[in-house]
Amino acid sequence: MLPLTLASMTSLEPGDTGVAATPTASAVSAASTVSAETLVPDGVLSRSHRALSIGIVSVVLLIAFEATAVGTAMPVAARELDGVSLYAFAFSGYFTTSLFGMVLAGQWSDRAGPLGSLTVGIGAFAAGLLLSGTAGTMWLFILGRAVQGLGGGLVIVALYVVVGRAYAERLRPSIMAAFAASWVVPSVVGPLASGAVTEHLGWRWVFVGVPVLVVLPLALALPQIRRRASGPEEGTVAAPFDRRRIRLALAISGGAGLLQYAAQDLRWLSVIPGVVGVALLIPAVLGLLPRGTYLAARGLPSVVLLRGVAAGSFIAAESFVPLMLVTERGLSPTLAGFSLAAGGGTWALGSFVQARARVEPYRERLMMLGMVLTAASIAAAPSVLIDGVPVWTVAVAWAFGCFGMGLVISSTSVLLLKLSAPGQAGNNSAALQMSDGLANVLLLAAGGAAFAALGGGTVTHTATQASGGHPAAFVAVFLPMAGVALAGAWVTTRLRADTK
Repeated sequence: MLPLTLASMTSLEPGDTGVAATPTASAVSAASTVSAETLVPDGVLSRSHRALSIGIVSVVLLIAFEATAVGTAMPVAARELDGVSLYAFAFSGYFTTSLFGMVLAGQWSDRAGPLGSLTVGIGAFAAGLLLSGTAGTMWLFILGRAVQGLGGGLVIVALYVVVGRAYAERLRPSIMAAFAASWVVPSVVGPLASGAVTEHLGWRWVFVGVPVLVVLPLALALPQIRRRASGPEEGTVAAPFDRRRIRLALAISGGAGLLQYAAQDLRWLSVIPGVVGVALLIPAVLGLLPRGTYLAARGLPSVVLLRGVAAGSFIAAESFVPLMLVTERGLSPTLAGFSLAAGGGTWALGSFVQARARVEPYRERLMMLGMVLTAASIAAAPSVLIDGVPVWTVAVAWAFGCFGMGLVISSTSVLLLKLSAPGQAGNNSAALQMSDGLANVLLLAAGGAAFAALGGGTVTHTATQASGGHPAAFVAVFLPMAGVALAGAWVTTRLRADTK
């Protein structure tokens, strides 16, 4: 599914500087109608651009496939490593370190070009996959996911900088469309392929198989990046690292990690790391996000807030869908993954709908509809805990939820650029992605704590029967997240800037 992803990876679209996981409206719509510029001699597939285009799009494709496949393999990995109680950490660990990776990549790319960030990021991403795939304990598995997240943050921002430097402005929509299309196919195929690999070869192969596949795309892309986009941008002086932003990014990552740990440890001593985490997070968030974000101030702050509310609530809920189906209804990992497969298509459809020029006057209403659909789908998912409810109910509900997310997520990027003052689009885009990633971490922490507190960490599953016996633990995840998503519907009423 796309947001596991969104996730954890975020969208890449003109004006964006962060990661995140989701395809953008403009990119998906462009992908559905192949740009004529990709067919002409000087297009993105011309001789001068072909190797670079194929290389970087293939990197995105592999990252997208891995991101969408992880959710299907995760229940089996957590069970075999005796770490179901730490299940949420496996997702939030990625998002936590990617926050720092995003800020570092932006600084690094501006100072010395994207080549170093991209190379180190790919190395870290591959190392994290190998570490998780060979882990003997759940904490080592989580460490691998954290290393992978750092690499993902470095890579996705560096790729955006490559596009900005190596492609003429008129070619950028075409390469962005290719990036978006690279997420659609894995969102459908990834969970099914991952389920089949998990069942027949073992969950470890979902992780250790990807690093080998990334060698060829890198061999194509790196020489072109070195030639076209290495060093500081032409005509500019190498900018020093903004140490304050780096410190704030470290504070956000460290604070989010400590808060996540405290939320799941559930002992009195855990109050200490929890308090330290909050003390680190608050000033860092206030320093990196627009003023008034968490007060839902009208205009840009509410756009940034809505991105976090939408992405965080949906991803926190989606992370538990495969586990619920495997442990409570006895589905195989393949069938559990299939329940999310249709969402890729409906997400793209939602993005396509909001990109139509005729709906522009109704954008805020569409976003409210999207949040209502998202809330309803999350609330409907735990109905399958009742034996009489067909398991395909989740697939239908999630398809509607993904359509709503397609309407909302892409629209937040459109509104962000519309509301950004000249020269502020980059910083504001970074804030949007940070809101996305931070909300993922915090809401996964809250969901994981509720899940563990109600006994969810003891659920098991065998080849012949499910023996979860803790449906309340799943309800405690899904219903609060549905409430958060519904609150997002109210935030959509605050998106228009105050004109008084």
